[in-house]
Amino acid sequence: MSLADQVLAVNNDLPIRTDKPVHSGKVRSVYWLTEEDSQRLIKEKGYNVKPDAPLAIMVISDRISAFDCIWHGEGGMKGVPGKGAALNAISNHWFKLFRDNGLADSHILDIPHPFIWIVQKAKPVMIEAICRQYITGSMWRSYEKGEREFCGIEVPEGLTRDQKLPELLITPSTKGILENVPGVPAVDDVNITRKNIEDNFAAFNFKSADDIAYYEKLLKEGFDVISGELEKLGQIFVDTKFEFGYVEDAQGNEKLIYMDEVGTPDSSRIWEESSYRDGKIVENSKEGFRQFLLNYFPDADILLNKDRMDERFALARDNELPESALMALSKTYTDIAEKVTGEKIVLSQNPKAEIVAILREQYGLID
Repeated sequence: MSLADQVLAVNNDLPIRTDKPVHSGKVRSVYWLTEEDSQRLIKEKGYNVKPDAPLAIMVISDRISAFDCIWHGEGGMKGVPGKGAALNAISNHWFKLFRDNGLADSHILDIPHPFIWIVQKAKPVMIEAICRQYITGSMWRSYEKGEREFCGIEVPEGLTRDQKLPELLITPSTKGILENVPGVPAVDDVNITRKNIEDNFAAFNFKSADDIAYYEKLLKEGFDVISGELEKLGQIFVDTKFEFGYVEDAQGNEKLIYMDEVGTPDSSRIWEESSYRDGKIVENSKEGFRQFLLNYFPDADILLNKDRMDERFALARDNELPESALMALSKTYTDIAEKVTGEKIVLSQNPKAEIVAILREQYGLID
């Protein structure tokens, strides 16, 4: 079996029973279950949600996205072997730790297979909640150009690249395009301040102004939980992105939960601590792949300049990356997942067939 066969690249064509369009993101696809199937599963499996809560099957893929593009490799490799299973395994591990530490629940109700989650519908908070413990990446590039204020927070003079910040910074940005919010441009992924959120909390889908402090608490405590665990593994948790949403439990109580994924090499930077002490950065996240792309193509500005998106999409479409680059990334993902979870990431021989069998036999979701 070739490596390309072990990659789940297309995940929006599964025969899961649904009466709505399949939503396909960069990495995950979402299949909304019929009302009948949602209610049956809630009853059969005893999920702690309202009896009529909409449920979905979320299927991860091995696709690799960077700089807003999907990349592919030689030999028909349309993704990175082991990536999907590694991402899910890491998220599952942190979500469980959050619950064990009394922080908050997640949107995940069930994990039938390493590639799939059964999730409840959440009303998302329209914020990409970014936490930074070190100055690097886009923040360093802006700092180097003279910027000293980030999302309304003043950062001191004299910082050097990749150094630890005096305190954990929350630098939120918008999730999606928000119209008619004073002081916030109607574009995706634009930086915002805490005051923007306070003044327009309902526009960001917060139920009350008090929930802003609660989301910050969940953010900081979640960051600390992951950071502490990674420290034990000789890793530094550099920065990450969290997402939140509201759901109702079986009793109809509304609660703020973690959603999307947490603490993964896709949503975070993770550095090798021993190398960092020696003055070198060894990335255990997708950041290493981003750096590879910046070095691989002669004109890195195409990848950094949002005014050149057409050229960027063409670059991703027309270039097969070396298999060695995708396999190096595969090792990064599976190694960090195995460190975090203490369990081996096993590559599926045929992920699609496995998913179909489980959802048919154990969940009755495929005719």
